[in-house]
Amino acid sequence: MDSDPIVPASEFTLPQPSPQAVSPAANTSGQGRMSVIPPEIKGWNWGAFGLNWIWGLGNSTYIALLTFVPVVGFVMVFILGVKGNEWAWQNHHWDSIEHFKKHQRTWTIVWLALIGAGILFWLAAVLLVVAVSPNR
Repeated sequence: MDSDPIVPASEFTLPQPSPQAVSPAANTSGQGRMSVIPPEIKGWNWGAFGLNWIWGLGNSTYIALLTFVPVVGFVMVFILGVKGNEWAWQNHHWDSIEHFKKHQRTWTIVWLALIGAGILFWLAAVLLVVAVSPNR
């Protein structure tokens, strides 16, 4: 009796390109898991950590919306900090590594500016309360 051979599931998955298969000059950003992550972009992403879900929407990294899930959100901000650069490279097409780095740096600057504005607002509120306090 002639039976069809069982084909392993691994033959149905998409092959992942090796870094050697793609030239260093090739820009594979925006190709999902098929993207080759350049070593220059690996590292912590402060913009993804600080602005998490907003950063996720701006970088087509919708997994960042998990920050709204209780308990998961606390862990997710750290995962975004670690994996943010890689996910942003995979989920969005960038003109170059420099373009990518500049864009991510802008997210970090915006986050730091918001922190600074928050601190200034808090200090102004404290000073206002102290100034109008009758027990002075």
